[in-house]
Order: sequence, then C-alpha cells, then structure tokens
Amino acid sequence: MIHHVLVVEDDDGIALPLIRTLQREGYDVARESEGLAGLKRALAGPVDLVILDLGLPDVDGLEVCRRLREDGYGGTILILTARAGELDRVVGLDVGADDYMAKPFGLAELLARTRALLRRTRVTVPAAGAADPAAWPAAATAATPPSVLHVDIQSRRALVEGHEVPLTAKEFDVLALLNSEPGTVFTRERLMDTVWDENWFGSTKTLDVTIGRLRQKLEEHGAPARVTTVRGVGFRLEAT
Repeated sequence: MIHHVLVVEDDDGIALPLIRTLQREGYDVARESEGLAGLKRALAGPVDLVILDLGLPDVDGLEVCRRLREDGYGGTILILTARAGELDRVVGLDVGADDYMAKPFGLAELLARTRALLRRTRVTVPAAGAADPAAWPAAATAATPPSVLHVDIQSRRALVEGHEVPLTAKEFDVLALLNSEPGTVFTRERLMDTVWDENWFGSTKTLDVTIGRLRQKLEEHGAPARVTTVRGVGFRLEAT
C-alpha cells in the first residue's frame, strides 16, 4: 500500500530535500507552503501523514494541528520546528500531534520516525500474544452493552450510544488495546512498545498527553468507561 504524505513547510531548503528523500522511499508526497492550504489539502485527503512546520507564513502550525484534529483528521501528524523547548513540545502534542522533531534534524532519523508512525496509522494494534490483528474481535466493550460503548476494531471507530467519539489514530490504538482486556493494568512500557513501536525515539510524555486527550473525549461524550492511572505501573480501562 502506498502511503500519502503531505509536507507543510515554507522553507525550500528544508522541504525539497525532504520531499526527494520521501519519494525515494516510495511515498506519494505533496507539499503546501502555507498553513491554511495545508489544512484544506489534508482534510480533502487521502493523506496518511502530515509533516507540519510550526513557523508558517500565514498561520501558526499549532493552530493548523489543532484545527486538523477538530475537523476530524485521523491520520498522523509529525511536527517540525525550531522551537525545541519542552513546553512547546508538550503544547504540540496536546493539540493533537503524534511526534515532534526539532530543527535541524537528520533525514535518516526522520525516515525512521515516519516508518514507525505510518505502521500504526491504519493498522489495528494487537494485544500481547495476538500476532495478527485478525485475531482481535470485530468489536469489544468495556464491560458494558455494545449499544453504550462500542469499540469497533475493523472500522476503527469508538461509539457511545451510536455517536462516534472523534479519536486520533494513537488515541484509538490506546483505547483499543486497553479495551481488549477491560480492567487489566497495562504497563507504560507495554503501551509504548505496542502503540508507538519499540523503536520510538520520543518522550514517554507522549503517552501521558494521549491518555489525557482520550480521557477528556470519553468524558465529554458520556462514555461509561474511564482510563484509570495505576501509580508507578500504568493504566487500565474500567466501567463507570
């Protein structure tokens, strides 16, 4: 399957070598130089991964990221920026980014992260011991009737009373894994290795940000389940 990558970067010195490198790897690559044009193109699809610069000429990349998620973009977002401070990284992840790279960056590392992100974009995450996603049930519930909380593995949708909860790829993968064994504690290491890949380069704070967003969305949509922290160990999904 050919993956579609959108590069939103106004600097030709960064964008052009990046595009050539991605194309040599077999990706279908498009580029936009402004944030609003990138937002429109990503939502028009098909786009599996958005590589997004923060310092865009028309609108800040964080705003583009936030609006992509609010408008239902479910692919992966990788932020590129010269803002290397921890606060900026946390803000970027908090508005919906899946990964974050500071400039200058090495193309080899960026390709490694791209491969890791795209492996998880459209692939169902198996629980430990399930080597094939087909081994997962077509739907599972957190100790509640399917009509109340329904996590559909095949369509990658989470439904509450028939209404879809808009989740990013990583949020859904975390929920699906926790929901595969409701009430079971999943360690932070298992969640990171399964959802983000054992070759993940980023901070484990990414997991905390994703869990925080997932909790908020489940609560906002009245889901009868919550993600509970087991201090020093990890997380579990339990019915409310």
